Amino acid sequence: MERTQKTSSNARLERQIAHLKIVSRLLGHELHNQTSPRLTLSRDEVEEIRTSIDLFIEEVIRTRGKGGSMAAELEVHAVPARVN
Repeated sequence: MERTQKTSSNARLERQIAHLKIVSRLLGHELHNQTSPRLTLSRDEVEEIRTSIDLFIEEVIRTRGKGGSMAAELEVHAVPARVN
């Protein structure tokens, strides 16, 4: 019984962390390909990073909310973008 709970817990944690792995790999790819001190990211790349982070936050809130944690009260609000 205990082994099943640990396996289930590990699988859930890996699913949650998968979103951060995507962000990390994208940023690592850009660091590797762009050799200048400043990086340039497209709107699509920034949107993908934002989406991955938002999915991670929602998953953590949903998981922790089941356990009665204070994190369930946290809400993620969209911030208006500044266009120049």
